[in-house]
Amino acid sequence: MFNFSFIPLTMYIPSNYRMTDKASIIEFIKKFSFATIITAKDGRPVATHLPFLVSEINDTIILTSHFAKANPQWHDIENLDILVIFSEPHAYISPKHYEKLLNVPTWNYLSVHLYGKCKIIKESQAIISILENTIHTYDEAYKSQWDGLPEVYKSAMINGIVAFRITVNSIEAKKKLSQNKTETEQKNIIKDFSESKDQNEQYIANYMLKNLEK
Repeated sequence: MFNFSFIPLTMYIPSNYRMTDKASIIEFIKKFSFATIITAKDGRPVATHLPFLVSEINDTIILTSHFAKANPQWHDIENLDILVIFSEPHAYISPKHYEKLLNVPTWNYLSVHLYGKCKIIKESQAIISILENTIHTYDEAYKSQWDGLPEVYKSAMINGIVAFRITVNSIEAKKKLSQNKTETEQKNIIKDFSESKDQNEQYIANYMLKNLEK
């Protein structure tokens, strides 16, 4: 099980920006699944950017991924507190959208911080399953090519990575979507971003619209 009140709080989240709906959080981290895993080594933060598989077991969120074995960060992950940050999309908000002159620019974004304990996966078949689930998630068309690869090649791949899973025990989730602005101002942003060619702005418009419709 996890909670939404990790103590001490490490991400600044005003109450009107806090995400508390578990289903929405899971949907978000599955959609924007390329995240940053952060640990500590000798008092210094260490980070790697990785794609994560997201699942639920008995109402607990499980994150699964793998490091390149050459990446030394994996030596400091097992049974330690881990932070994984999912942070997309984001967009600059210009004061041109506001009704009053006395306003300043800001930034809208969504971000989810997941905390948990990590366990390294050593069983060959379990590692193969992770790789195949990754293929299924990101490139289903590649599966037939993967199936035809020599077993000796697959074994070499397995030996070159370190797979792991994180059992999430706490969540901090934030959606900053101009909730502190008037409905007219929010609609101005949504209209502008909906017509934008920038994908981040389109995503923000969609999230803002869903938030307004609640």
